[in-house]
Amino acid sequence: MEYGICNLAIAPLRAEPSERAEQVSQILFGETFEIMEWTGQWVRIITAFDGYEGWLNKLLFTTLDQTSYQSLIINPAPFTAIPVTLVRKRIDNSMVYLPFGSSLSFLDGTIVDIAGDAFEIMTEIGEQPDFEVIAKSFLNTPYLWGGRTHFGIDCSGFTQAVMRTQNILLKRDAYMQAEQGHTVDFLQEAKLGDLAFFDNDEGRIVHVGVMLNNERIIHASGRVRIDTIDNQGIYAADQKKYTHKLRIIKRLL
Repeated sequence: MEYGICNLAIAPLRAEPSERAEQVSQILFGETFEIMEWTGQWVRIITAFDGYEGWLNKLLFTTLDQTSYQSLIINPAPFTAIPVTLVRKRIDNSMVYLPFGSSLSFLDGTIVDIAGDAFEIMTEIGEQPDFEVIAKSFLNTPYLWGGRTHFGIDCSGFTQAVMRTQNILLKRDAYMQAEQGHTVDFLQEAKLGDLAFFDNDEGRIVHVGVMLNNERIIHASGRVRIDTIDNQGIYAADQKKYTHKLRIIKRLL
């Protein structure tokens, strides 16, 4: 088995081994994965964080030995709850701007050392903001299929990112996340941090958001936004219509 780790701020994970293929997710700095297959310029991988599969360009990561990989599985690296700036010390002193949720793998003091490539943390990292502040920090982030950062995010990427700050590891896609947690029987019982899932006419889970209380939800739809919710679903006041049909509410916190 071979292993890899992302040494760039963000790397697109694609459905097929092609730059033109659909982006299904993103790999962030310091995240690791198993390499399942090599095809020319591409590798098929399974991510360690959420078990997601896709294709990654071989220029967007560096390989990792099994011992180092296993050490991060046993003792997961801390991750960034705020954007962080690094300086690549041993090669070119270039700046690396890490998005929210990046992993500070092999952190020693202020140095992140990835396979001999040393990055120094330049940002002062204070206390992590509370959950609602973190969720609202994504407001107006544009919707991006497969996105996981403040520069672009999809609905399940958003819920996965903010729940991770509460040590809740969600799967990548909405229908996968809907299988986790415990059902909240009534909308009136929903509270901050509960996840609401929505289905299409065929009954397939296609959307997810984070409840702020039992009347308001924050979710990625066009952009990250706050809307009202009732037993029918999400009502977008600016569009004067219901946009998503409520299926189920789950509690993980």
